[in-house]
Amino acid sequence: MTKFGEIEKVDVRSAWAHEQHEFTPWLAEDENIARLSEAIGVDLEVEGIEVAVGPYSADILAKDIGSQRYVIIENQFGRTNHDHLGKLITYASFLDAGTVIWIAEQFTEEHQKAIDWINDHTIEDVTFYAVAIELWRIDNSRPAVRFSVLSRPNELVKQAAATKAIAELSDVRRLQLDFWTAFRDKLLERGVVKTAQTPRPQYWFEVAIGRSGVHLSTIANTYEGRIGVRLYMSHKLADWLLPALEQEREQIEAEIGECLLWNPNPDKRDKIVALHHQANLADRASWPAYIEWMVDRVERFRKAFSPRVKRIQPHVPPTIVNLSEVR
Repeated sequence: MTKFGEIEKVDVRSAWAHEQHEFTPWLAEDENIARLSEAIGVDLEVEGIEVAVGPYSADILAKDIGSQRYVIIENQFGRTNHDHLGKLITYASFLDAGTVIWIAEQFTEEHQKAIDWINDHTIEDVTFYAVAIELWRIDNSRPAVRFSVLSRPNELVKQAAATKAIAELSDVRRLQLDFWTAFRDKLLERGVVKTAQTPRPQYWFEVAIGRSGVHLSTIANTYEGRIGVRLYMSHKLADWLLPALEQEREQIEAEIGECLLWNPNPDKRDKIVALHHQANLADRASWPAYIEWMVDRVERFRKAFSPRVKRIQPHVPPTIVNLSEVR
């Protein structure tokens, strides 16, 4: 007869002795923020930790890749308290955040209810999450991390607001929303990504690639009659990242299987590497083929670029020492 192990909960302090100095830096790492992203269903990119907000500091400032709005993450060991709830609202208002995530070991019933109430009564573009951090193990195995989402946006309220907004969309915006909804469904169905942004009525849809300031931007341009996949690099790192990637251009294009457009808009500070395909988006019967093409290229771009953008670091020139000043 099979003998089963015993599941037990582990004190989080056995892994992180200090919330600010150990847990927050751990959570800000790419692979760990990806775990949180998967749990709440929002693609997150970390902007910084212990970010100054007036006289206070937010534990983690991130961005929602889909909306490009700020995300506040506040961590707390032990039971939730009013102090942290007040800080969350202060940080969100100061930075005009679209998403607020409160992570704690234990949520009181009152604070969980407060988050639910906020989600039920706030506008569509502001969402709050209450997430319990847990460690579990079987017998003497290594502990496993679990983010347990206790409170999240009320989907019925959000859907009602979204339905009203869709009814007011132009024909082009409605087409874009329908196209990205179908694209997102196929992207998740194929397992190319674990989470994806909420579709919006716009000509682009963004996909995380594992580093802040860099992402994939897929486009569906109804006016120019084309679809495409682009590696998008913000100006903060494009000046050194693009040249480094260009040194591996031949290998990258071999892995993707097609020639790419490298920096087609040199006058712009943000840089892209792009691949385009002609498409008549008004012909909905052709959408399955278009979406298949885009999903396939997103998968190829991620495999080729993701390990590289994580590995490549800015070149720091050696310090020049003036020997005449050495005593």
